[in-house]
Amino acid sequence: MARIDQQGSAKGVGDPAHTITKEEARAIVTPLYEALNEPLKKDVSALLAQATNPDYRSCSTLTDCRSREALAEAFNAMGKMVPNLRWTIQDVWVTEDRIVVLGEASGTPTENFFGVEPTGRSFKTISLDIFTVKNGKLSSAYHVENWVGAIAQVKGE
Repeated sequence: MARIDQQGSAKGVGDPAHTITKEEARAIVTPLYEALNEPLKKDVSALLAQATNPDYRSCSTLTDCRSREALAEAFNAMGKMVPNLRWTIQDVWVTEDRIVVLGEASGTPTENFFGVEPTGRSFKTISLDIFTVKNGKLSSAYHVENWVGAIAQVKGE
């Protein structure tokens, strides 16, 4: 009998637990991070479709989740605020069907940035993303970014 965990992954007696390799994990998540690099210059929806399942959910809290389509809109909105946005993969950890990514985001806002008018100052901050993989693609994510630190940098604090 299979047990379904909180992220919708089936695990049970007799199921072979395939642990994703670090190389496989990087290949799976790379299109999503590529979509975050100057997103207005890319087909964000196509990159997200390459990396994620159609029912993908991206959650910033335990209850606030976005669909793949809503995430594409959010990436484009971020690209409008920060046209030179860069998001790099700093490290990757894997366990069974989970991928954890330490990322670094940087850029210089040219529009209102979370309530702060542009100052010409840039930010550099980190993110932590916990992904679940199903059928070789991302099925869900829980993510945390240090936007408070980024805002302080843009303000010059």
